[in-house]
Formats: sequence, C-alpha cells, structure tokens
Amino acid sequence: MDLKKAILDRSARVGIIGMGYVGLPLARVFNEKGFRVIGFDIDSHKVAQLNAGKSYIRHVDEAKVQAMRRAGFEATDDFSKLRAVNAILICVPTPLTRQREPDMSYIVKTGETISAHLQRGQLVVLESTTYPGTTEEVLRPILERSGLRATQDFHLAFSPEREDPGNPKYSTEKIPKVVGGADPVSADLARTLYGQVVTQVVPVSSTQAAEAVKLLENIYRCINIALVNELKMLFDRMGIDVWEVIEAASTKPFGFNPFYPGPGLGGHCIPIDPFYLTWKAREFELPTRFIELAGEINAGMPHYVVRATADALNRRKKTLNGARVLILGAAYKADVDDIRESPAIRVIELLEEQGAEVCYHDPHIPRFPEMRAHKVTKTSVPLTEDLLGGVDAVIVVTAHAGIDYARVVKHARLVVDTRNATKGVVDGREKIVKA
Repeated sequence: MDLKKAILDRSARVGIIGMGYVGLPLARVFNEKGFRVIGFDIDSHKVAQLNAGKSYIRHVDEAKVQAMRRAGFEATDDFSKLRAVNAILICVPTPLTRQREPDMSYIVKTGETISAHLQRGQLVVLESTTYPGTTEEVLRPILERSGLRATQDFHLAFSPEREDPGNPKYSTEKIPKVVGGADPVSADLARTLYGQVVTQVVPVSSTQAAEAVKLLENIYRCINIALVNELKMLFDRMGIDVWEVIEAASTKPFGFNPFYPGPGLGGHCIPIDPFYLTWKAREFELPTRFIELAGEINAGMPHYVVRATADALNRRKKTLNGARVLILGAAYKADVDDIRESPAIRVIELLEEQGAEVCYHDPHIPRFPEMRAHKVTKTSVPLTEDLLGGVDAVIVVTAHAGIDYARVVKHARLVVDTRNATKGVVDGREKIVKA
C-alpha cells in the first residue's frame, strides 16, 4: 500500500490507543474528516460506553460520539485489530512515580502490545508527553522486537498532544500540531496525516526536538505560575492584592503576559511534565534549578491554602481541628470534568490530616473517581443555603462559572478564595480571605 496516497484520499485506517482526554477528541477529529477510526482502550467499560454512543468526557458529548458511531467509529479492547490499521497513534498516560521520576510503564506496555501486532508499512506516532529521547530510546527498541526495523519496515514519529479541555476557542483541529520523525519519510508521513485534520502542522528536525517542544511549553507556564504564587504570598503579607496588581500590569501592551496564582497546579501536564526534563537532565550532569524551584513553590500552595484557612478560623476563635469545611470546586480548572492532579485533592487530604471534616461541591465532578496515588472517596453535596451556613469555612479551589459567589458569601461564615472568584461581590466582604 502507498501509505501517503491512502492518507491523502482518506482510505487509510487510523488506530488510536487510549480513549481519554487526548485520544477521544483526536478520534473525533479524524472521524469527522472522513477517516475510518478504531479507538483502543484497556478499559472495557469505556469501550462499551463509546460503542453505545455514550460519552464520559464533557467536551466530547454524546451527540458527538453518536455521530462518530454513525460515521464508522468503533472502540475495542481487542488489540489484535491493530493489524488492520495503517497508522497507530499512542495517547496513554505518562505519570510520575512517588519519587518524581518518569513512569514509563504505560508507554512500555503499549509498545509491547503494538510490537505483537505490528505490520510492515505502518506508521506509529507517540503523542504522550515525555522526556527527549523516549521515542528513540524506549519505544523504538520495543517495537523492533517484532522483527521489523524502524525507518525500514515501519515508520516512527512523535507529535505532542496539545489538548486544552474546556477551551471553546481552541478545539483539537484548531491547535497547530508539532511533528518530528525518526527519519525524513516518517516525518513526511506524520505531517501528511495530521495535515488532513488540523489547521497547521509545524515540522521539527527530530523526535527529540518534538518531545522537547511540549516540555518547554509546560515549563514556561509552570515557572511563571510559580512566580505569581510566590508574589501572592509576599504581597499578602504586605497587604497588597496580587490580583489587582496583575490586572493593572496586564494593561502594558508589550513585555508582559499575565499568569494567575492559585491553590496549586492541576491537570496531567503542568504538575508533571517539567519533572520529566529534570530527571533527564541528570544524565547530562546539569541541574535544572528554575524547574525544581518552581515545582517546589507550586507543590507547596495547598499547604499555604490550609494554613491561611487555619489562621482565618483562629481569628474567629475556631480551630481547624473539628471544623467543618466545604471545598467549592474539585476539578483542576474551571468548567471541566477533569480531576487529574487537581489541587483540591491535596487540600482535602491536608485538611483531614488536621482533623477537619471535609465535604465538597462540584457540578462537574459528581464523585471522586478511583485514583492511582490518592484515596479520597467523596460525593458532591448540594450547594444549599443550609450547607453554606452550617460549615465553618468555604474554600474556593476551582472557580466554576455556574456558581453564584454572592450567594455563597451571603450565607457562609467564612470564604477562603484562592481564585479571585469573589472579586465582584460587594456585600459581606469582611467574610472573604484571599489565599
């Protein structure tokens, strides 16, 4: 088969491994552009939901999944069907271990699965965020256990995912796609494939360069968020509102980009990805001080929020031990149903360690899912006036747009606001503490 021709005439079949927050939107785009798509996942429950036309991701709703099904999309946990596709896109998690080292187990296991079914002429693209060298040093040798050789018998590339769940301006097809290949032919095929479904493809010289691009993007954000978090703590002691300062600084038309403080970092990218590079940097005997300091500051923000809450309660002659605390917002950012690495998790754990009785409300997270590194098992409670008046403190961790914050302040005894959600509230400001 002439793979490039098949891509151009949309007869190429695309297999996407991992039907999560990256893989499912990617499957939607390829499906909508006329490609036959098979979604692979080890979770049989997800597979059954998708094949029934149901969705478990808010920004890929059931209407979209049903349209995908009508257009020929299928989900499966039968990985032998990899033999029937022409391009295999890998969208699996890359978490950290407890020692903050890269956990390559998902990539390794996926590579082993592909190797068992790899066919001559297929294109394999890794999308999972990882350290420079992973595609060539980790994935390639595993795939070559099949007896086929990369760049000779099959094609290999890296193209970092750039999903921003819940962002209405930048859906998958509108986000430029960076692509680096193991050789010029692989690079050309990957560029051609993604060029059929996204507005712009950005070629780079190698898989390593493509891997480094995603890390730079997230390290840039991590460091700047750490800066404003540190300034928030300093300005708080100085009696200065950091949010006011940022808003005023943002009026400068050049040389300044606003970043905003919060209770810690969330999502699968920014809290994790920078440490992939710090780990790899040790191989080259070069410390990455900025990255490590930023990580230290951001990781400490849940502790800062809990201390600020304890101090505010103390001023009201109430101890944190035995206090009833409502967490408002559990998702890692506003208006999404994604709880991965959310700072709310750590805030809850720290509060409970201090003896507080904690509940939460989040319209997008009806219950806490099972998590690898945390054992928080809670269900969202209704945001009633009785609840607001009955707790000792409300901590705004995630500023969802659908919450009436004036109502929260009116009925609560104390509101600890980590997101400036109460900015427009006039009455009851004496109850509000910024943290």
